[in-house]
Amino acid sequence: MGKVSIGLRGWRFDESAVFTDDGEIMAIDAMDPETRQRVARLREVIGSPCHACWLLHGDENLDACNVAAAVYGEPLSEVVVCDVHEPDFLYWYREEGGSERRGEPELQDAFHEWFLDGGRAPEDYAGLEHVDTDPTAVPQVSGTTSAAEAEREANTVDLDSLDID
Repeated sequence: MGKVSIGLRGWRFDESAVFTDDGEIMAIDAMDPETRQRVARLREVIGSPCHACWLLHGDENLDACNVAAAVYGEPLSEVVVCDVHEPDFLYWYREEGGSERRGEPELQDAFHEWFLDGGRAPEDYAGLEHVDTDPTAVPQVSGTTSAAEAEREANTVDLDSLDID
């Protein structure tokens, strides 16, 4: 099994950490804590406005914001971006020092500051080429724990005990 994105590009999961041998999504409480936290958080950020669009338009004009297409960073300090602004994030991350904040909660704030200061990818910046097999199919999570309860539980995980790159 390989790595897959679920619902949004960016976060990649080992298939065996999310799906059973039959191809069904595992019960949320059967997933390891890091996977559970990301899957639960995905349910919250799917359909949310792009952070870059939101920075441009604000809460009063959410209708002008594109819906998120990709998520980067760590849960609860992630950056969600639309197709239009994903190259801006990738440029910042790769070329403007954003990668120095990899795994840090400050990643979101640092990107927001750079973007608000006028930071943008050059017109000819390629970004990433993606292969979407079914971008609208988000698996339903089943198990004894609701998604909200799983997220609360995931947020209480002792992060010092996790082996995170």
